[in-house]
Parts: sequence; structure tokens; C-alpha cells
Amino acid sequence: MTGKPTIRLFATLLTGTVLASVIGCTDGPTRTPEDAAQPQEGTPAADQPKGPHGGRLFLDGDFQVEVTIYERGVPPQFRVYSFENGKPVDPAEVALAITLSRLGGRIDEIGFSKEADYLRGDKVVDEPHSFDVQIMAQRQGKTSRWQYAQIEGRVQMPSEVAAATGIDVEAAGPARMKDVRAFSGEIGLDKNRVAHVVSRLAGVVAEIPKRLGDRVKKGDVIAVLDSRELAESKSEYIESVHRLEFAQAAFVREEELWKKKISAEQDYLVSRHALEEAEIVRQVAEQKLLALGLSADVLTALAVEPGGRVIDRKVRAPFIAHALTRYEIRSPLDGMLIEKHVAVGEAISGDAEMFLVADLSTVWGEFTVHAKDLSAVRIGQPVTVRSQDLGLEARGRVSYIGLLVGEQTRTATAHVDIPNPKGLWRPGLFVTVEVVQEEVEVPVAVRAEALQTFRDWDVVFVRYGDQFEARPVELGRRDGPWVEIRSGLAPGESYAARNSFVLKADLGKSGASHDH
Repeated sequence: MTGKPTIRLFATLLTGTVLASVIGCTDGPTRTPEDAAQPQEGTPAADQPKGPHGGRLFLDGDFQVEVTIYERGVPPQFRVYSFENGKPVDPAEVALAITLSRLGGRIDEIGFSKEADYLRGDKVVDEPHSFDVQIMAQRQGKTSRWQYAQIEGRVQMPSEVAAATGIDVEAAGPARMKDVRAFSGEIGLDKNRVAHVVSRLAGVVAEIPKRLGDRVKKGDVIAVLDSRELAESKSEYIESVHRLEFAQAAFVREEELWKKKISAEQDYLVSRHALEEAEIVRQVAEQKLLALGLSADVLTALAVEPGGRVIDRKVRAPFIAHALTRYEIRSPLDGMLIEKHVAVGEAISGDAEMFLVADLSTVWGEFTVHAKDLSAVRIGQPVTVRSQDLGLEARGRVSYIGLLVGEQTRTATAHVDIPNPKGLWRPGLFVTVEVVQEEVEVPVAVRAEALQTFRDWDVVFVRYGDQFEARPVELGRRDGPWVEIRSGLAPGESYAARNSFVLKADLGKSGASHDH
């Protein structure tokens, strides 16, 4: 080529070469005016001549080709336009091939065929569009060759620098993954370990020795009532004992008189009947007190006279203060006092709920299962319960699925038992319940923390020597710290497993482009 246009083009490309050397790109060989139209490898996209379709323009004498990567509504594909002296050439006249050389030694050979007014590549141009490109075009017996480098999504970082910044490199490989289905849930009380404590008697609260939040043992006194109703029941029992003893003495005397034929048999039978009735009355009074929670020791103390038996005709000593009216409310199980509904001096009825005692050593992870998901949840399935707020995680198995589906909600309730020895799982805490559907072996998995976002992609930074490249990947199953990679990464490839955010930050500073 000769003339001012050629000189201006040469000056433009020479400027690009200087800029490339300043920013650290690879320099090509010194070019003469005859090959000035062939851009150097590493020439910045801003200095690459552009064609009418916005692609890279390559010249060989009067023959030119414009290389574009088209990705509007279709997977990325090469579209190449050809010209002679600036005028379009029939694509059927041109035989074209492009070779892409990527990091790691991957080579993509792309052939072309005519489509409309351009040549279309026969392969998808996989992301990232970072590669060395070699172009070969044949027309009218003449072969033209060009080459260029397109770099994006790469960060250069020596091994010692990567280690100093905490970047750990691992090899992608197989892993056993769990296919899970997540449900929203809540931590609830283990209803098999909960007691609603009621008074059973009307009375006035005299003492509350335990405070809200206290741990209690089974049988501990948690409240004391003064109850006139209890005094009446105790009086009935004491009187029934005395009547029984009197009936016993009368029966013994009548039995002796009958045996000696002093009294009639009728008197003997009447006395025996009276003894039986007295025994029934005593048992009824005793059962009433036992039902109120009084112990056998208390009943014994009420029935036995301090100074001897009634039959000895000794007058009983006076009862101590409140002996008949004192009613002790005791904890029915080991646990914690989590609700308190009474205060000292308060008058309560016989069915008033006073306390809620719960054993929190085990809690339930409760979750709602919609009717359409019932077939996917079964008793015994492995479950992981997670609290995002507290950073807690527990594993267990589905222990219950409700037999009934609500008419309005069309859901059933299920739960998993969660050991809670330290009390970290608090009832009312919102959780995510992940039910394992199946366990499968996947060929490629990476650590979840290795994933970053770059443009609109999920990427993993793959390492080749001192280069890290943002590799778009298709994600699959997730299982805690691991994520399945369905495409984009091969087994054995090295990737930044931890602290890859450092590479993303450096990529942002470099102003990585996506120029085609």
C-alpha cells in the first residue's frame, strides 16, 4: 500500500504498539509498511482498526476481513465479513478457519460456512472470550493469515503473592452431594417434654419459691397455696379414718359377743356392714387427696394420732399452723420455668394455669409441608436445620409428619428432634429446614466460597501458572460448603478455593473489557 491513508494507518498501529508496551502487553515483531495492516498480538482493542459492523478489521493488500463475535439472542458465534477495496465480497468466495488457543492448552478449531452476507462459525465461542486467535483466509488462490490476542477476566499473580494474600488453590474433583429441599420452619418446644401446671384447688398464693427462668427438678416445690378447700378434704379424710377405727372396734366387740352366743347374729352382720362402709368412705377420701398430689407420708401423718390410736381414747395434739390448708404445687418434670401466670397474694380458681415447665434439652425443628410436597418428605429422612440469625446448624431426621392436612392451608406439620444441651436453640427462632432427598456422586464440585460474580456470570478463578482466569460455570446442587459444577470446569483443574474475592477486586481495578 502507498499514499497518505497507509501512512495514517501505520501511525495508528505504531501508537497502539507503544501503548501496549507501556501497559505490559506482549510486543510483536517490528513491522514494515507492507505488513502494517496486521495488528500485533496484544494490541489494545481501542487501537484495533474497526470494520463497519464494529468488529476487528484485518487487511492484506486490497483484501480485508472483519471479525466479530455475535451474541444477541444466540450463543456467542463468530461472524466474519469480507471486503475488497472496501466493497463487500460474496462469502462463498472465501474459505475461512479460526484457531483459538486458551490457557491450559485448550485449542478450538472453528470452521465457517456462508450465511446471509457473512461467514458463520460452526462452534459456540465459550466464555471467557480470552484467547490467542489465528485467522486463515483463502480467496482466489491466495492465502492470508492474521493473529491477535483477546484478553479478559485474567489476573496475573505469582504463587508467593497469592499465598501471602491467603488465596488457597485446590483441584476441582468429585464429591458426594445431597439433593435437598428447603422448607421454612421455626424452633418449638418438644411437646413430649412440656407440663402445664394448674392449681387443682382454689386458694390464695402464699409462696413462690422459684423464679421465672429457674431450672427445676421433678418434685421441687414451685408454689404454695393456702386453701380452705384442701382443709375440708383433709378433714373428711381424718374423720373417715376415725370412723373406720370406731367401726373396727365395734366389729371386733360384736364378733366376740356373737361367737360367745351373747348377741344375735344380726348385730354381728350390721357391725360388719358398717365396717365395710367406713372402709369405702376412707378410701374415697384418701383417693381425693392423692389426686391433689399429696404424698403417702402426708396421709400417714393425718391418720395417725401423735399420742396413740383413737381406740386408746387419747386426745390428739393440735395441728401445726397451716397443716390443713397448706397446698404445695410441685414440678412434674425436670426442666425450666418458662412461663409464670400468678403472683403472691393472688386468689386463683381450681383450674387456673399457674406455670409452664419445659425440658429444653431437646427441642423441635417444626416446618410446614404443602400437600404437593408430602410425597417428598418421609419419616427418617436426614435433615439439616440452620439458623441464619445465630449461625447454628443441627442435623437429625424427620421424626413426625402430621396425618391431617388443614382444610384452609392445605399443609401438614412435620418436625425433627434437635438435641439442645447448651440451650442455644431457642423456641420461636426462625430456621431453614433442609430435607435430603437423595445423595449422589457428582464428577466436579468446588467450595462455595470460591464462587464469585463477574458481569452476569457465576465464575471460578482457574489457575494456570501465575495467571488466574475468571471461568464462567454452570452451578448444580448445593450441599453446605460444596457446590456442584455442571459445566465450565474439568476435574483436576486448579482453582482459587479461598479468598478469591481478592482476585475479583484486582480484576475490577484492571478494568477488564469484553470487547469483540
